Amino acid sequence: MIILVGCTGKKDTAAETKAISAVLDSLNATAARADYDSYFKLYADSSVFTGTDATERWDKPAFMTWASPIFKRGRAWNFTSIERHIYLNKTADLAWFDELLQTQMKICRGSGVLSKQGDDWKIEQYILSATIPNDLIDTVTVMKAPQEDSIIQKLISH
Repeated sequence: MIILVGCTGKKDTAAETKAISAVLDSLNATAARADYDSYFKLYADSSVFTGTDATERWDKPAFMTWASPIFKRGRAWNFTSIERHIYLNKTADLAWFDELLQTQMKICRGSGVLSKQGDDWKIEQYILSATIPNDLIDTVTVMKAPQEDSIIQKLISH
């Protein structure tokens, strides 16, 4: 007689969530110390980064090219997570998150997707968004309209 115990295949979601949080903390720490190689090892080869500017959407190679001169200065950006939410799919091999970040731009929101690749979690998508208090949105809209109106026209004319 063979008895199998504990083979339900259930994942330890607390451990996975902790591992994902460590990846996101490492992402912030490696950028703060301008550790280019360690920073980009956290991204999947197929990853996409979206920045705060409407023109900032890069695949990994393009993001690496864009970021290289910034990292070469010896300092990139210094973000600290001040609130984070992590969610896992049922098989605990895909995760998505959102977090509030303390940055030089004040509060930003980071959000994205990670996938489990072997034993490692890799960032598949990262979106950095600037937050705008609701009572300032009209003022900010007027300020950004001259630049973004031309971007809108270019995008809809394609």
